[in-house]
Amino acid sequence: MNDFIFNIGYAHFLVLSAVMFLIGTVGVMVRRNALIILMSVELMLNAANMALLTFSRMWGGSEALSAHTFALIVIGVAAAEASVGLAITVAVFRGRRNVDVDRLTSLRH
Repeated sequence: MNDFIFNIGYAHFLVLSAVMFLIGTVGVMVRRNALIILMSVELMLNAANMALLTFSRMWGGSEALSAHTFALIVIGVAAAEASVGLAITVAVFRGRRNVDVDRLTSLRH
């Protein structure tokens, strides 16, 4: 038991990645606040990056650099998605004083 806790291996990172992705999926499915949904999507992207980098580290070789490059691209896309999503959320909140996705039926005022 002690050896399993203190010797961190690839399985620990993959389990953590799966748990993070599950929490993100539950957050997208259950929550109705647009900001929480955006945060859950970011959590899912980070979990996918963690799994990608863990598999890259496990298998090594020349694919390791391409996996790290792909992870950096995903981080950049996630940052752009967060900024655009937050800007849209702020614009909707200013117009309607509400960011509940169930109450938003159209983007018109």
